[in-house]
Amino acid sequence: MQRNKLFFVMALFMSAPLYAEDQVTADQVVGAIEKQFGTTPGQRRNHINGVCIAGSFTGDKAIQAYTTSPLFSGKQIPVIGRFSLAGGSLKIPDTARNPRGMALEFVLPQRKVQHFTMLNVPVFGAATPNSFYDGVVANTPDPATGKPDPEKQAAFKASHPDAQALAEYLAKNNPVSSYANSDFYSIHAFKFVNKNNKTTLVKWRFVPQEGVRRLSDEELKTTPTRFLDDDIFAKTKAGPVRWDMYLTIGESSDEQSNPTIYWPADRKQVKAGVLTVSSASPQQGGACETINFDPLVMAQGIAPSSDPVLLFRSPAYADSYAKRLTGR
Repeated sequence: MQRNKLFFVMALFMSAPLYAEDQVTADQVVGAIEKQFGTTPGQRRNHINGVCIAGSFTGDKAIQAYTTSPLFSGKQIPVIGRFSLAGGSLKIPDTARNPRGMALEFVLPQRKVQHFTMLNVPVFGAATPNSFYDGVVANTPDPATGKPDPEKQAAFKASHPDAQALAEYLAKNNPVSSYANSDFYSIHAFKFVNKNNKTTLVKWRFVPQEGVRRLSDEELKTTPTRFLDDDIFAKTKAGPVRWDMYLTIGESSDEQSNPTIYWPADRKQVKAGVLTVSSASPQQGGACETINFDPLVMAQGIAPSSDPVLLFRSPAYADSYAKRLTGR
């Protein structure tokens, strides 16, 4: 399928700088993540803990005013997806103050696919690939202590103000009690293109119909290390779990190349569809296990913004994907 061709083409270039002579490469970033967490052969380098999901998406035909994407035909679109916990170690507990991920592959007509790769935080932790790389290095454990060097962490915080917004959000918001009770954000700005070739800047959010619920401080003390997977298994076995998709309609003055900056709160919100998750299963051997949820895998009507982090994710994902395929 088209995604496999794309991934292997991207892998050919994954060690080349994308923007400038001093730009970090995808291989450097993935290597830094491996050094931070270690590696588990054949597994993802980041968001290693996860679970497969399956279901469908029904888009609102009114969104065709903004895009020609077949997602919004009003027809039911099959979905294969994955919930995950940020981090590259299987030992990271589900109570960690780390972002959760929702990655979706929409199976479109004519063997085409569309990917949405989201986090349950409204902003990212780095404005550029270099800044992300610096954060990984600063938080890598010192071999002598097994813990990150506090001085390096403090120096990173002082020299990288772009990391502040996400750090503040995670500090103020406890982890969610369930994937089913978490909202998920596009993080990056994207472009919707309609039949008249008019471009609209958008972001999107998936809001759980059961409502967002977070663990209390007391619950954090008693919640098991592992609970997210079993919880979503039980919930989907009891019945479908649904999220409403909302578009935020951007304006020309809104930031589109820096995912650490919030858009104004008064931007127009439009309901764009409903995601139904009907089943969940372990990722090992599951339909989602071998999918590389590259956010730049797109069908017609949706295009990337100029966000350098968004553009960098594709070769970084290809690097990790190639290593997984070869059992490294």
